[in-house]
Amino acid sequence: MPHIIVLFNLKPDADPKAYENWARSTDLPTVRKLSSIGSFDALRTTSMLGSQDSPPYQYIEVIKVKDMAAFGDEVSTETMRKVASEFRGFADAPQFIVCESLD
Repeated sequence: MPHIIVLFNLKPDADPKAYENWARSTDLPTVRKLSSIGSFDALRTTSMLGSQDSPPYQYIEVIKVKDMAAFGDEVSTETMRKVASEFRGFADAPQFIVCESLD
């Protein structure tokens, strides 16, 4: 099952509480309803293990995709275009990394 890892920081003018409320009320439930999605989690980073340094990213999303072709179709709907636009309003240059499991 392919995974998409999204690494991002919020834009300087974005309110973290507003982003997290939006993620809980809109992003997570909308994406989780897509038939092509196996699971979707959004995570707030808190620290670097064994280090006093701050994590390089404030947030990480982990999306397990059951069917990439269907996912491509589903993210092109009007609803998902609206969600993606709202996400871009919060996220500063997000990195979308497509991965596959080693097993």
